[in-house]
Amino acid sequence: MNSVYIGISLQVLLAVLLPILLMVYLQRKKMMSWKSLLIGILIFIVFSQILEKVVHFLVLAPTGTELKWSTNPYIFALYGGLAAGLFEEIGRYFAFTVLLKNHHQFNDGLSYGLGHGGIEAIFIGGMSALNSLLISSMIKTGNLETILGAAATPEEINSIKEQFEQANIMLFATGGLERVFALALHLALSILLLYAVRQQKFKYVIYAILIHAAINFLPALYQAGTVTNLVVIEIFLGVVAVLSIVFIVKMKPKFEN
Repeated sequence: MNSVYIGISLQVLLAVLLPILLMVYLQRKKMMSWKSLLIGILIFIVFSQILEKVVHFLVLAPTGTELKWSTNPYIFALYGGLAAGLFEEIGRYFAFTVLLKNHHQFNDGLSYGLGHGGIEAIFIGGMSALNSLLISSMIKTGNLETILGAAATPEEINSIKEQFEQANIMLFATGGLERVFALALHLALSILLLYAVRQQKFKYVIYAILIHAAINFLPALYQAGTVTNLVVIEIFLGVVAVLSIVFIVKMKPKFEN
């Protein structure tokens, strides 16, 4: 169980502390736009956590890994990728054209991406770590059955115990690592959307939606159980993160001209 606590600590370090450290870094380098960061947080909550979730409620089956009218995992992955791409990229476009129409500098793109990706990392990675910490503590103290009560069958409780007993450090650490990779992507897509607005070329918004959908496709197949190798997913997302950073560096001069 000690390895579980170490893994959870790594997940918190990567998913929660890294966005905060990046925020401090941008502030110290005088590259922080607080308005852009806060708008990034707001747009993520409204477009991803409210509007997109409403559509998911209407479209997805209770399992969350298939559509109401189709059990095909590839259709599920296609839908999931396009839904994320449409809501998050249109949200970015709305932010830069309406809420941040006078904030179109490179630093605004970085700050917005940090707000969007950072709050996502904290929501998903941080809350997941907290949930794992609570469950592992209940298992250690022997209170899992008492607290869950009738909410879970004995088989489900035993399954939860087995998952935590067999878990290793990397299982939890990869949860934080995924948030780091996703944060790099959100920074890059925010720069791309801001560039689209500056150049008044909506085709770049379409590109961003398709890129977002394509990148989400493979993880969605893993979520559906079609792809079972987590290492493949992590390597793929790691490559995407590196390419995202390269893209950000190459785009900076375009904002200075």
